[in-house]
Amino acid sequence: MKPFKFKQFEIQQSKEVFRVGTDGVLLGALANVNNVFHTLEVGTGTGLISLMLAQRNLQTKVLGLDINEEAAALTKVNFENSPFHNRLANKHLDFKTFETEVKFDLIVSNPPYFEESDSGKDKIARQMVELNFIQLISGAAQIVSPKGLLSVIIPIEAGESFVSIAEEKGLFLNRRVNIKGIESSKIKRLILEFSLHKEEISDSDFIIEKSPRIYSDQYLELTKEFHIFKKKVDN
Repeated sequence: MKPFKFKQFEIQQSKEVFRVGTDGVLLGALANVNNVFHTLEVGTGTGLISLMLAQRNLQTKVLGLDINEEAAALTKVNFENSPFHNRLANKHLDFKTFETEVKFDLIVSNPPYFEESDSGKDKIARQMVELNFIQLISGAAQIVSPKGLLSVIIPIEAGESFVSIAEEKGLFLNRRVNIKGIESSKIKRLILEFSLHKEEISDSDFIIEKSPRIYSDQYLELTKEFHIFKKKVDN
């Protein structure tokens, strides 16, 4: 597969690993990286989100985990080829067995969200075969720093359940970004951020496209330090 080129790094891709997608770009660009020194990504795929976070925060050290051997190998290549390689590390590891003495200031994940089915397409990345919401939230609650955050992107349909599970595990919703594919459409994704402390919830809206295949000004501004947009040539 062709690599996906960003302004400061390049993503090698594989048919065996979930490709670069809008969800990953949005989480990488919108997750709160203020005062973040130690970052953990659960389920790296290609390593895209970790690379974006490393570009946005020049002080953070990032550790990426993926249970998929092919994904871990691909992440390793993409990390090593990036200008941030000295602050990036990854492991081929199951998050459910992950042990660490480090408390992370930011834990990010674009987690599997479909129930298990017979479909084999991107099964580990998209279906809750190896990691479900309870396992992700429970694990994160144990290793997030006192002022740290868990930041995820999930479908709107899963939002209420995710927030409820998080509260049961001692993580409280601090921020919600409602994402629409197009201005006239319904909300399709949520970026949710949780901490160990109850705070007033920040709620905002984000629109990806202002019309079909035409990015919104909001999206263009958000991703201008990452995407290489082709300039239109006037006739």
